[in-house]
Amino acid sequence: MMWHELALALCLMLVIEGIIPFVAPRRWRRMLLLIDGIDDGTLRLIGLASMLTGTALLYLIN
Repeated sequence: MMWHELALALCLMLVIEGIIPFVAPRRWRRMLLLIDGIDDGTLRLIGLASMLTGTALLYLIN
């Protein structure tokens, strides 16, 4: 049962991630160029903050 829920979450993530390039491809491309200019340490910090926020929200929802 857990694998099914994980697969559903992955599919939902792909749908959500695909909305921006579908709706506004130029803005998405510009955002990627901006992200390219950010150093690795900052990107790691952003990734960590995102993971911690997601984990906290999952904890609160469940």
